Amino acid sequence: MAGKIVLYDYWRSSASYRVRIALALKGLAYESVSVNLVAGEQRQPAHRAINPQGLVPALAIDGLMLTQSLAIIDYLEETRPDPALLPKDAASRAHVRAIALAIACEIHPISNLNVLARVQEVGGQDARADWNRDNIAAGLAAVEHLLDHPGFTGRFCHGDSPGMADCTLIPQLYNATRWGVGFDHLPRIMAVAKTCQTNDAFQQAHPDKFDPSR
Repeated sequence: MAGKIVLYDYWRSSASYRVRIALALKGLAYESVSVNLVAGEQRQPAHRAINPQGLVPALAIDGLMLTQSLAIIDYLEETRPDPALLPKDAASRAHVRAIALAIACEIHPISNLNVLARVQEVGGQDARADWNRDNIAAGLAAVEHLLDHPGFTGRFCHGDSPGMADCTLIPQLYNATRWGVGFDHLPRIMAVAKTCQTNDAFQQAHPDKFDPSR
C-alpha cells in the first residue's frame, strides 16, 4: 500500500470535506489537487477521465482511483482499520451508517450546485435560498432524532471517538452556517459540533485551511 495518496478536492465541497476529515483521523498524508467547481473544472475532460461522474472527491490510493465519499471512507476503514471509524458490533455500525447516509443521500443531493442552479432557473434567487434552507433545516432535525440512541454519549455521533457519522455531520453543519440555518436548538448536534471543534483532525480538514483566497 505504498505510494502517494492524492485527493481531488474542492475546498468548500462537503463531500470532499468528509474525506479530508477521515484522512486526518487515520493520520494519512496526502496531496490535494484542487478542482474548481464554480469554474466548472469538474465537467472538463481531464477531470472526467479521473471521475466519469464529473464530481469530487476522487482519491488516488493503492493504485486505485476511488470515488463517492462514503465509499472512500469505507475503503480507508477496511484497509487501514486503526483508528476505527465504525463500531465493532453490526447493529451499531448500521446505525452509524444510517446517520451518515441520512446526510449524504438525503440532505446533500438536493443541495448540490446542479440542483440549486435548476431551482434558481425555475423559481429565482429567493427560491434557491428558501429551498436550501428548508432542506437543511428539516434534514438536521431528523439527524437530531437519529442521535437519540444508546451509543450517544454527548461527545461524538456514536460513543467517545469520532467516526464516519461525524465525518459526514460536520461538513453539513458548515453548509448550514453558510446558508444561515441555525442548529443551536438541536442539543445532540450541538454537543457533537462542540467536541469536533477541538479535535485536531477536524481542524486540519476545515475548509478555511484550503480556501485559496486566504
